[in-house]
Amino acid sequence: MTLFRQLLVFTLILFFLLFAGTWVALIEGTRTFLSEQLASHSQDTATSFGLSITPHVADADYATIETMMNAVFDRGYYKSIRLVDVSGKSLVERSMKIKIEGVPEWFVNLVPLNAPVASSLVMNGWTQAGIVYVESNPGYAYKEFWNIALMMAGWFVLLGVFVAIIGGIGIRYLLKPLHRLEEQAEALTKRKYIIQDKLPRTRELNSVVRAMNNMTLKVKSMFENQAAVARRLQDQAYRDDLTGLGNRRYFEGQIKPRLERQEAHIKGAVLLIQISDLKELNEQKGYLAGDALLKRVTEILKDATRSYGKSALSHLAGGDFGIFLPDVTPEDAEHIAESIVSQLPQLAIEELSLSDNVGHVGCVIYTQSTSLGFLLSEADNMLRSAQQEGANQWRMTQHSDTSEEGIGEQKWKKALDDILNKQKITLFGQSVVSAENKDHMLHKELFSRVVQDDGEVISAGVFMPLAERLGLVSDLDRLVLKEAMKLQVEEIGVDKIAVNISAASMLDQSFMQDLISAVRDHPMSRPRLIFEFVEFSAIQHLDKLIEFRNSVGERGNGIALDHFGSSFSNFGYLQSLRPDYVKIDRAFTNEIDKEGSDSDFFISSLCNVAHSLDILVIAEGVENEQQWTLLKELGVDGMQGYFIDRPSPFEASS
Repeated sequence: MTLFRQLLVFTLILFFLLFAGTWVALIEGTRTFLSEQLASHSQDTATSFGLSITPHVADADYATIETMMNAVFDRGYYKSIRLVDVSGKSLVERSMKIKIEGVPEWFVNLVPLNAPVASSLVMNGWTQAGIVYVESNPGYAYKEFWNIALMMAGWFVLLGVFVAIIGGIGIRYLLKPLHRLEEQAEALTKRKYIIQDKLPRTRELNSVVRAMNNMTLKVKSMFENQAAVARRLQDQAYRDDLTGLGNRRYFEGQIKPRLERQEAHIKGAVLLIQISDLKELNEQKGYLAGDALLKRVTEILKDATRSYGKSALSHLAGGDFGIFLPDVTPEDAEHIAESIVSQLPQLAIEELSLSDNVGHVGCVIYTQSTSLGFLLSEADNMLRSAQQEGANQWRMTQHSDTSEEGIGEQKWKKALDDILNKQKITLFGQSVVSAENKDHMLHKELFSRVVQDDGEVISAGVFMPLAERLGLVSDLDRLVLKEAMKLQVEEIGVDKIAVNISAASMLDQSFMQDLISAVRDHPMSRPRLIFEFVEFSAIQHLDKLIEFRNSVGERGNGIALDHFGSSFSNFGYLQSLRPDYVKIDRAFTNEIDKEGSDSDFFISSLCNVAHSLDILVIAEGVENEQQWTLLKELGVDGMQGYFIDRPSPFEASS
């Protein structure tokens, strides 16, 4: 029972006790008064009747006496009237049976009225001739008594209702600070920090509210400190202070895990950018001039890669920058390189560089698994070739399997149209398991593959980048989701599946509306859906994602963040987004078992921040037992990777 109801019931109980005491006192007083009135009435009648019949008793005129007795008795106020002689013999008598109409029997039994018998002597001269006995009728008294009791009860009922209404309003008003405290406490459990500015006047409540405000501020400060520590560790380990880009360690951490994937189709590009004469600029104009040039170059690189959400930008050292573009086509890499060198001359116009020769770009395209050292060496060779060609030039080379023919854009367009028309998508699933028990599956993540006519399997990473350029990515996502929603719990062995949603689809209003409608119509017997979004894209459109989460969360579905930690964003946004889980980027997982690595401090701090918001942390790319053990010790909740299992196909039922 709520405190409001308890106080209201307690108030009504007190009122009832007051009513009961008052009612009993009133009833008792009324009963005593009526009893005295009955006694007085009987005595007055006995005295007056005795005097009036005295002459007739002397003459023994009992007929007249009886007539006079009938006249008195017939008024109905008496139970009995008797005239007896000195020996007790009844001379004249009238009596009737008492009927109490309109009064409950229980009331008569509860409150008995005593109607005493009054007497008066009848004299014959100086001699006693007889005695008159009169007993009043209590029926009329009971009826009056009952009416008074009903009136009192009615007034008390009305007063009780009035007390309940006014008391309820008053108690609710007095308890408002407690309701706000309840909301504040509920918000605190959800890591939302509400401060009550309006303090109650009641001294005790005022003290409680002040204490709650102080506790909320301290918890908020603890969360902010945890987030700041995680951010600081991340910055120290992977971020360049001057440009805000990743450092060499971050650059290599993003490339290596992708190069090490054992997949049939793998592709991407690595670009090296070198700014000319940075040392001379620092010597002639000072380090502030050099810093200004590097910051401006950073803006150019961000602008050139803005439409490629998976790109990783890094300031390697001095005037050297690196760009990693996973799953990019040669045409896209060429477009980025041209965009960069076309903007470099503007820096000379802005007088940020010493000459028109601002910088150069070297690029290597890969379409097969290779080593990072080889790619960097090839990109560096292209950079030197570009420097030989003149100011602000770029050069590109391609490292690929000679047995594989490149597929042109038009050919890919035709292939993608064929995939959509024939719905040739095949779903693969990979288990995500609990860190405490590898046999306990949290959910399965779905991957889309295309099985060609010759049986070759092509992963989504090969055709998705081009699909984004051709505006087909939303259609592909629709197809994947359509197939995913056909899956049965019995088929996949778990009641939750994770599906990746691309950034382009997230910005497609029609796609998102259709998705929300499909989720609402999705049978509850089917697996619940967790929609994964890349962190970089998610924080750019936080309001849209929060709205989407609220819409799909009504039926037990959720959202999650992929490649978490790779965008160098402030973790404070987690407080409003509240994803079901965050998935640590494999670049951090890949470093966890290296000697001297401080990724473990970052992951531990990240887990503390997420757990303080009741958000699970999952590590992807777990490849060996050592990584498993270390990640478990750091507080990771779930894991995914080849150490657990590899993606395997399954068929969706209709």
